[in-house]
Amino acid sequence: MHLHWAKKRISWRNFFLVLDRITHWAERLYIRPLRSLALRRAERWMLERFEMSDGLGAIYPSMMNAIIALRCLGYSVDDPQFIRAMDEFEKLGIEEGDTFRMQPCLSPVWDTAYALFALGEAGVPASDPRLVKCADWILQKQVRKPGDWKVKNPKGEPGGWYFEFNNEFYPDVDDSAMVCLALSRVDHPNGRYQSESVQRAIDWVLSMQCKNGGWASFDKDNDRMVFQYVPFADHNAMLDPATVDITGRILECLATYGYDQNHPAVQRALRFIRKEQEPDGSWFGRWGVNYIYGTMQVLRGLEAMAVDRNDPMIQQAAEWLRSVQNADGGWGETVGSYDDPNLRGQGDSTASQTAWAIMGLLAVGDTRSECVARGMAYLLRTQNKDGSWDERFYTGTGFPRVFYLMYHLYREYFPLLALTTYSKVMAEKSTN
Repeated sequence: MHLHWAKKRISWRNFFLVLDRITHWAERLYIRPLRSLALRRAERWMLERFEMSDGLGAIYPSMMNAIIALRCLGYSVDDPQFIRAMDEFEKLGIEEGDTFRMQPCLSPVWDTAYALFALGEAGVPASDPRLVKCADWILQKQVRKPGDWKVKNPKGEPGGWYFEFNNEFYPDVDDSAMVCLALSRVDHPNGRYQSESVQRAIDWVLSMQCKNGGWASFDKDNDRMVFQYVPFADHNAMLDPATVDITGRILECLATYGYDQNHPAVQRALRFIRKEQEPDGSWFGRWGVNYIYGTMQVLRGLEAMAVDRNDPMIQQAAEWLRSVQNADGGWGETVGSYDDPNLRGQGDSTASQTAWAIMGLLAVGDTRSECVARGMAYLLRTQNKDGSWDERFYTGTGFPRVFYLMYHLYREYFPLLALTTYSKVMAEKSTN
C-alpha cells in the first residue's frame, strides 16, 4: 500500500506519514516496549464491547474488523468469542434465490420510531393497542448504562436510544430525539413510566450539546480537525461534528415537550443553524441525501420553535426548495451532491425526497403554492395500488462520499407524513 505525500511539505498528512515510517523502522529493530500492553488493552476494550451488542458497534465495518482482529490475536475458529462475532456478522446477510447481499447494519429502533410517529400523525388513536405495543418495545430499548459517549460527556447520565436491536455502548442523539417524538403520539397506560423515560432522554440529549450549539450523532465536541488528516482511515470518518439536520430534529423534539426560544440550549442551537446555512439558502444533510433532507429537518425544527416565518433565513430556504423542484412535480437529489455541491437538489424524483421538500415548505406556511400542489400530485400519482411507493435510489447516508443506505421504509413513512401533514394544515386553515 502506497500513500501519497501532500504537496505542501509541512502538513499534518506528511507528519503522520513520517510518524508511520518511524514506527515501522522501530518495529523492524524490535523497539516496541509498549506493543504487548497496547494489544492487551485493545483486546480487552474490544471484548468488553461485544457485550450488550449485536457485534462490535453493531455495524459491518467494525464487526468485520473485529473478526480479523480476533484471528490476528490467535483466537481459533472454535473459540466462543470468534463464533459469537461470526454469528452476529452473518445476521447481516440476506439470501434471496441465487443472490446474496450484506446489510451494513439493522435499523429497527429508527424505523419503528418513525413508523410510530407517522401513524400517530395520520390519526391512529394514541391509545391504539398497536401503538402502545410499539411504545413498550421501544421503551425497553432505552440505554441505562454509560457508553463511550461518557468520555467527552462525563457529567451526562444515560438515557438515549440506539439505532439497532442491541448496541448499548453507542446510543445516538438522532434516534433518541426521534423516539421521544414518536412517544409523544402514544397514550401509554403507564404514563409515569413513559414520561420518566422521555425526561431521561431529553436530559441526556441536552447534556450532549456541542460547544458550537449544535448536536452530533454519537459524541460531544468530537471535532478535532487535525484527525481528518490521518491518511490511514479508508474513508476519513474519524470525527463526529455537530450537524444541522440532527440539530433541527432536536429543536422539534424539545418544542414538543415544552421547551421554547427562551431556553439557553435552544438559543445556542438557533445561532448554530443560522451560521451553518449555505449561501443559496439550503442546509447540508449529513444523514439523508442531502440538502433537501437537511433543509427539511431545519425548517421543521424552526417551525416547532415558532421562529418567525418571515425571517430571511427561512424564506431563502423555502425559495431554494421551490427552485429545485423537478418538471414532474417531485424532488430528487443524487448522492453525487456530496462530491459536487453544484449538484445539490438535483436528481431524479423520489418519493422520500419529494416528501421531505413538501414538509419543508409546509413548515414555512406554504400551503397553496403551485409547488406544493404539484408535489402532492406527484406523490398521489406515483402511489401503488397497495398504498406503497417504489424507490430505486439511495436516499440515506452512511458516510458521505463513501457509502449510502437504502431504508426500505423511507419510501413509505415519509410520503405518509407529508400527506398527513398537508391534510392537517389544510384542515386547520379551513376552520380558521
